[in-house]
Amino acid sequence: MLIKKLVSLPSRSGRHLQRYNHGCRLVVGCIPYRYRETKTSPPIHGTLIEELEVLLITSQKSPRMMFPKGGWEIDEDIKLAATRETMEEAGVVGTLGDKLGEWIFKSRSQDTFREGYMFPMLVTEEFDVWPEKNVRQRIWMTVNEAREVCAHSWMKEALDAFCSLIRASANKEKEFP
Repeated sequence: MLIKKLVSLPSRSGRHLQRYNHGCRLVVGCIPYRYRETKTSPPIHGTLIEELEVLLITSQKSPRMMFPKGGWEIDEDIKLAATRETMEEAGVVGTLGDKLGEWIFKSRSQDTFREGYMFPMLVTEEFDVWPEKNVRQRIWMTVNEAREVCAHSWMKEALDAFCSLIRASANKEKEFP
């Protein structure tokens, strides 16, 4: 119910609630994914990378593609922040998996470093209206297409970590059916 209310509110803005670690702004985001629509449902276990689609969004200021991410604020835990940012920027919610990793990267818009954390999110709902709908586009694509168009190398590394997790899960299922 809380998420339904957040969808109709404007995105949070400003830096007064932002978390920092030794001067690095902390950002969190998700790799939203779903199973490709086919005539037959793909198996939940043993999923191939080719059976997945991931959701990328455009930057607010350019057509560059990326995964949704934004500031982790002091009144949120990390998973709530990742869910909020993904809902605000991409208009989707879902089930978060375990953290894929953390990356230190340089901000393109400012000459400072960021510390980023990414999570996989199995999308369960896609909204027609969301806070940043008027300033972003969202596009579902294959993992390989996403790797080609994603503008940030650290996000491509997060995508690789996600793919490794999916492959490991599929291999574990093969070993122990």
